[in-house]
Amino acid sequence: MSDRADRAGWTPPLRRRGRSAWATQTPTWRQARPALIDDALKRASARPSGNWFVVGASRDVRTGGRPCGRTVGGIEVVLWRSETGELRAGPGACPHLGAPLRESRVVCGTLVCHWHGLALDGGPFAGWEPFPVHDDGVLVWIRLDAVGGEEPSERPVVPERPAPGGGVDAVFTAVGGCEPQDVVANRLDPWHGSWFHPYSFVDLTVARPPLGDEDDAFVVDVSFRVTGRLVVPVRAEFTAPEPRTVVMRITEGEGSTSVVETHATPLTAEGAARPRTAVVEAVVAASDRRGFALARAAAPVLRPLMRRTAGRLWRDDLAYAERRWALRSTGRFPG
Repeated sequence: MSDRADRAGWTPPLRRRGRSAWATQTPTWRQARPALIDDALKRASARPSGNWFVVGASRDVRTGGRPCGRTVGGIEVVLWRSETGELRAGPGACPHLGAPLRESRVVCGTLVCHWHGLALDGGPFAGWEPFPVHDDGVLVWIRLDAVGGEEPSERPVVPERPAPGGGVDAVFTAVGGCEPQDVVANRLDPWHGSWFHPYSFVDLTVARPPLGDEDDAFVVDVSFRVTGRLVVPVRAEFTAPEPRTVVMRITEGEGSTSVVETHATPLTAEGAARPRTAVVEAVVAASDRRGFALARAAAPVLRPLMRRTAGRLWRDDLAYAERRWALRSTGRFPG
């Protein structure tokens, strides 16, 4: 290994750390001040979204495939692609007698209702009005002005990612009984990482919390646990570019420029007695190592593993978000 390490620019990706017990790590509760997290959440909530909502992975809406149905903010929507791959979307109920269009078929790029054969090409028809959509290559967004209630924008706020074709992406989706702000608050509390997720993170330190509007990033030093005592140490930044998105970007160390985007999409209408929120998390991994081309080639095999890793984290983090909502809804927690 020493011969390889002497090569210009080469460093081993893994580090071996000493043994340590979970309970011996430095407590972080003093640093994770509720007021600091709440201020970061308020700044995120004040940023414009243009009424755009993430509904899922781009590859889940396939040319020639079946339509994709979603519910956003209590509104039923349907998405599909034209013959040329252009994304289409609109209300999920047929304008004729209300059939669920998610159960219909796409024939030559046209959505054909399975109740009576009414065909929709994506343009306005009999009171059925299309919704603006955007495909960023990883995720699909839909603009719902009635749900967002903001000044609409032509495009969503898409986070900066590794160059197209230079990374391996995977999208994980889960649903929890909470509101989007509870999901965002979870991500704006990096201090819980190595306490709540010791199977994934160790040696986590918040090097710098947000300083205000001009410097609104959490800078974190953390090691991703690979297996046993083998870890990958990195520096990362957490930012919230819009009210329902938190981005973790690796800025130093292995996989620099890689991102994890967490998008929180409300499924129920605002003020619902039992709110439900979809967490759509996109992981875009990149590396400048020569062997990463093999990872890109093996992307179909790696994606299920990446989703499984995200699912383990969100099993715990949705419990965090749901607990926060339960406390807020009963007046035992501010917000």
